[in-house]
Amino acid sequence: MSTEAILVIIIASLVSLFIGFAISKFFRKEVGSALSQVDIERVKLEAQQMMQRAQLEAEKIRQDAKDETERLISVAKEEVERYRRLAIEEAQSILTRAREEASKIKEDIEKRKRETEEYIAEKRMEIQKTEQNLIQREHQIERRLEVLERREEELYKREKDIREMEKQVEKLQKEMEEKLQNLAQKEREIESIRQKEILELQRIASMSMEEARFEVLRRAEEEAKIESMKVIKRIEEEAKEKAEFEAKRIITTAIQRISPEIAINYTTSTVELPSNEFKGRIIGREGRNIRTFELLTGVDLIIDDTPDVVTISSFDPLRREIAKEALQILIEDGRIHPARIEEVVNQVKKEIDEKIRKMGEETCMELGLYDINQGLYYYIGKLYFRTSYSQNVLLHSKEVAYIAGLMAEELGLDAKMARRAGLLHDIGKSISHELGGSHTDIGIDLCKKYGEPDPVLNAIKAHHNEEPVRYPEVALVCAADALSAARPGARRESLETYLRRLEKLESIVKSFKGVANAYAVQAGREVRIIVSPEEVSDEEAYMLSKEIARKIEEEMEYPGQIKVVVIRETRHVEYAK
Repeated sequence: MSTEAILVIIIASLVSLFIGFAISKFFRKEVGSALSQVDIERVKLEAQQMMQRAQLEAEKIRQDAKDETERLISVAKEEVERYRRLAIEEAQSILTRAREEASKIKEDIEKRKRETEEYIAEKRMEIQKTEQNLIQREHQIERRLEVLERREEELYKREKDIREMEKQVEKLQKEMEEKLQNLAQKEREIESIRQKEILELQRIASMSMEEARFEVLRRAEEEAKIESMKVIKRIEEEAKEKAEFEAKRIITTAIQRISPEIAINYTTSTVELPSNEFKGRIIGREGRNIRTFELLTGVDLIIDDTPDVVTISSFDPLRREIAKEALQILIEDGRIHPARIEEVVNQVKKEIDEKIRKMGEETCMELGLYDINQGLYYYIGKLYFRTSYSQNVLLHSKEVAYIAGLMAEELGLDAKMARRAGLLHDIGKSISHELGGSHTDIGIDLCKKYGEPDPVLNAIKAHHNEEPVRYPEVALVCAADALSAARPGARRESLETYLRRLEKLESIVKSFKGVANAYAVQAGREVRIIVSPEEVSDEEAYMLSKEIARKIEEEMEYPGQIKVVVIRETRHVEYAK
């Protein structure tokens, strides 16, 4: 409502009050009498006067209100000006604080920039060191290649020497035949001398014929035993040398014709990341992504300070492979959340199963085994994800198949059957950790299910000496298995197991009578036995070596073979004074 309207209302109210007052006064004085015209005029005049006075009062009040309004407007303007100054001062204060904060942030950014530059410089130094290490390793590899070339030349020279030895062996064989003929001639001469001695004994000792015969036979028997042991030893050594030479030739030829890869599966794999920001995405909010991934794959993800690398840890190579491929797909896709992780892991598991089956099929085709039941392809391929003493079982089985097949070809045996038995001799290891029990029993059941022939079943049992060898091809598989396991670098053995094996070897040797001391050398591949010369003769030392070797075979399990060397030494010392 405006000021003028207020004034009008006030004036009207005052006029009404004055009129009411006048009328009431008049009625109090003139109550009871009639009103005259004069009185009415007088009342009108008084009313007009009162109206004028009211207008004057209203004009005064309006002027006062106007003055008050102007005063209030002036005061309001002063207040607005004061608030404007206060706002400007506050704004300047805020601007000053903002500039100070900006300066601090800038200093912090400069500090972090310097730290980042220092970190980058350190990483560059590490990369340079890594490059230097790689260059050194390249030099080492080149030196190793030179060593291998030299060894190849040495093998070529040895092959020439072996050929010359073959000629010498043939020559020795002819000489041995001549010696046998001479031996027969000497036996006839000995018989003639024996008859003469009988006559001489009868003449000198006056013995009866029976007594003389008994004495001569006793002496002849003792001499014949010694001579026969010498002849047996010589013939056996010559036959052993010839057999050993032939076996070495066949084995050397078989091994030289293959060049298997040495693959040792460790317990970790690494996955490279495009950048370090992926580590946070892999971990996820409150770690839910990494927990889901580890739960679905059964591995441990190690995310440390190593730049752009995530480590996958697990003793199961199959789980490690599934986790590695799944993580690579998730990184390429970029969508990393629990639902996507579950989808990718399930997809990779199906792809791995198909990959395993295809790997088994390719292995059979590579070995020329086209008639193996297709149901075995999956189990053969699964051997790739199994290790034995850090040796990949599939590569070991392929190596055994190749070596056994090549040796069978050299000997004119069934090479295909030897390769088949060599490939499947450890097939039980593909599922032994799932079913439990001996891998030989599981392998037998599996091969029977898919209709494998008897030589394969015999190889599965015989290569662990659980049953005798019934086929020559199986004997070759057992030899090839020992060669593959004993090859340097193929397997690793724990220190505790190694020490136990050496202690048991020495204790077996020392249990024999006449053994003064025993030493296991060449990592347990050879045992050297010192015998007491007073208790053991040369011929007995020969027999002792055979008995010790037989007992070692019966009581110990070991890769490859153990050489038994019996040393008998007699020393006679005298001083010249």
